[in-house]
Amino acid sequence: MKVAVLGAGAIGAYVGAALHRAGADVHLVARGPHLAAMRRDGVRVLSPRGDFTARVHATDDPADIGPVDHVFLGLKANSYAACGPLIEPLLHEGTSVIAAQNGIPWWYFHGHGGPHDGHRLESVDPGGAVSAVLAPERAVGCVVYAATELEGPGIVRHLEGTRFSIGEPDRTVSARCTEFSEAMKAGGLKCPVEPDLRADIWIKLLGNISFNPISALVRATMRQMCLHGGTRRVIEIMMTETLAVAGALGCKPDISVERRLAGAERVGDHRTSTLQDLERGKPLELDVLLAAVVELADITGVEVPTLRTVHALSDLLAHGMRRDAA
Repeated sequence: MKVAVLGAGAIGAYVGAALHRAGADVHLVARGPHLAAMRRDGVRVLSPRGDFTARVHATDDPADIGPVDHVFLGLKANSYAACGPLIEPLLHEGTSVIAAQNGIPWWYFHGHGGPHDGHRLESVDPGGAVSAVLAPERAVGCVVYAATELEGPGIVRHLEGTRFSIGEPDRTVSARCTEFSEAMKAGGLKCPVEPDLRADIWIKLLGNISFNPISALVRATMRQMCLHGGTRRVIEIMMTETLAVAGALGCKPDISVERRLAGAERVGDHRTSTLQDLERGKPLELDVLLAAVVELADITGVEVPTLRTVHALSDLLAHGMRRDAA
């Protein structure tokens, strides 16, 4: 099995190292000091489950790799539309694209069935720019429950969790999903093939849609947001509105707001990825987290006043960052 990891950051390099341990033919696409370190020393994984080093081929030119069976996409969703030149050399007729992204994916209504089947969401696929690069037919969804960070160039710190749930948009259990799942498990990770991955998408989104934008607006950790009464109440309302949108689309995630909040509080003083991006001056990945659900609320007629308010505020913040960077 030949796999390319496009965007081999903390999560991508961790997955690539695990697949390499399982015997897969793995190739990492990265750049800068991180690439140089991986070329020189391999991927060094530091984990409570045991440290290890994987000597994986790493490059900044996908043409060096050629077509593969699976592309594991570790890029931020706001980079998808521009990744055509990087991903094109990796594709053959049957290549799958396993997109490890938070939020609502561009393929959400592909194979969905019902009145919205095939609908394109402007907030995540503006003008069809993402679908033009990443054909929905190639997509395999992936919800990441593992937490990793780059401790230094070429060094991945695994903090917790090993589950990467995957699934086909049309809810079938395909041969390509089964093949990838078995390789991930052989590398020491959990990789269930879910008949309906959309439930997992909404469960994880409950936290991302609320904690991520608020953390950027108020510069607070997970624990701080949970312990502040007023902010906790806003998050509760945002989660409740999000579940209402999911329900209107026929998806009923098996989790309560109280349980989701309790899990977030246990994380402690963790800074969300959106807050980290803000502090580093990077673009904020909020369209797939928040704007997409507001768009889905428009489609389904669900009232989401608190989501709309937080979206307006965080969108202004993101707009100001883009202006300052120009």
